[in-house]
Formats: sequence, structure tokens, C-alpha cells
Amino acid sequence: MPSMSGFFSSRTSDFRRGLRRLAGMLDDADAVVIGAGAGLSTAAGLTYSGERFERCFGDFAERYGITDMYSGGFYPFPTPEITWAWWARHIFYNRYVDPPGLTYQRLRALVDGRDHFVITTNVDHCFQKAGFEKDRLFYTQGDYGLWQCSLPCHQETYDNEAQVRRMVAEERDMAIPSELVPVCPRCGRPMSMNLRADSTFVEDAGWHAAAKRYADYLDAHATSRVLYLELGVGANTPVIIKYPFWQLTARNPRASYACVNLGEAFCPQEIAERSVCIDADINDVLDALGA
Repeated sequence: MPSMSGFFSSRTSDFRRGLRRLAGMLDDADAVVIGAGAGLSTAAGLTYSGERFERCFGDFAERYGITDMYSGGFYPFPTPEITWAWWARHIFYNRYVDPPGLTYQRLRALVDGRDHFVITTNVDHCFQKAGFEKDRLFYTQGDYGLWQCSLPCHQETYDNEAQVRRMVAEERDMAIPSELVPVCPRCGRPMSMNLRADSTFVEDAGWHAAAKRYADYLDAHATSRVLYLELGVGANTPVIIKYPFWQLTARNPRASYACVNLGEAFCPQEIAERSVCIDADINDVLDALGA
């Protein structure tokens, strides 16, 4: 059962007490495992609806009635040229344009000099752009910057930056030239995004290497004073970060758990005494921690 013990909200007078508790956990930790979800990128300004969506996709919204970037990824566009015009723009703004906020850079400053590793369900590459070391990152759900065969006929991925930039530059009336529609270099079938949406997701050699580094890191710190720091992780895919963090904390009496998530901060009663759950904007927490 979720616990309210150790719960602190930016709307309550004990918010500072929660921050002091989190700061103490950071100082005491031998290692910090960061688990990051969509809320972290939202805090950095990579919002998928509202003003940013209207600015980037107002024409698609008007013609097709699409209301946000997420749902647009599932829209049945009438042609591949229009489909890839949408996706090229989506990739460009969420992968190759830096987020307006410095949330990721401030998080990197917070763990600078601390032993750390990152697991994230985000696919926007913001950790590397903010200066986190590639060997300390595990992107479990893919990368907007990679394509794969839609079948797939083989377990490889392909960098898409050069072609995406060309698609965006040559798009006209929400369609790209037919010759820019990406196809698999081996079988000629359509390419697709390297995003974990179904059983066709390609876990390439880089994915498996990162998964092993993460597993090795967890094993090496299984009995250490570890802080499992969960940031902006919702309930869509709790089996990737949230539940494992709870289980790892429960198994290791020297471990602690922190959850920072606006509107959705909680933990099981079993680990509440070694946890802090802060219902607040991630930027406010980083501000208060001096990051």
C-alpha cells in the first residue's frame, strides 16, 4: 500500500524539512541511481501540448484535429510522405533542438563528483546533451535519434539526424519528398522509430551493452549506501523504474529512496522510514538543493 509517511509537498509548511532529508540522503550515499521519467523532460520545457505544440504543430492541429504531440504519433496519416513529415518535425524538436530549460544541466551539477548511474524511459537524449557520460546511461525505451526496420528483419538501428534535418528543410505543405521516406537498407520495408511500442522494438548491441552496465552497477552496489532517486516517473511503465527501485531499497537496509514528482509522489509502507516523497516541481527541488 502506498504510504504518506515521508511525504512532503511544496504546498505544505514542511517542504523544507523534506528537502533537508533529501539533501542528507545525497550526502550519505556512496552511489546515486537516478531513474528518470517524462516528468523530468516536462520540467525542462519539452512539453507535448499547449503553446509549444501549437507553435511546432499548429498546421497539423488545424488540418487533422490533433491536440498534442503524443497522440499525433498514433494518427493514421493518409500517406507515408505526410507521416514522415510529422515524425521528422517531432524528432527535430524533441531530439535535436535543446530544451528551453536547464533542468538536466542542473541535475548533472547535483551529482557531479558523486558515483552515479542513470536509467531512463525518456527517448529525447537530454542526459547526454547535458553532459552526462554515455557509459553511465541506460535508455530503456529507445531513442528518437534512431530508426529501425519496421519488421524488423535485423537487430540494428540507424542514426537519423542528417536525414531528419533534410526532411524538415524540404517539407512542403506537411509532406516530405517521396525520395526521403526512409526504407530498410536490407529488405526495403518501411523504417520505423526505435521506440518500444510493441514486440518489434529492436534492442541493438548498444542497448544490450548499456543494459549490462546498468545491471553490473546495481550488482556492485547491492549492499552499499545507495540512493535510488526517482524523478518525474509516472504510472505508465512502473515496472521499469518505480517498482525495481522500491524492491532494491527493500532488499538493502542501507539503501534509501527518494521520489520527486508533481502530483504523484508516494512509496510503499515497507520502505517509508528510508524514503522521502516530494510532491513538487523538479526545478523547485533543484533550486532548493542549490543545483
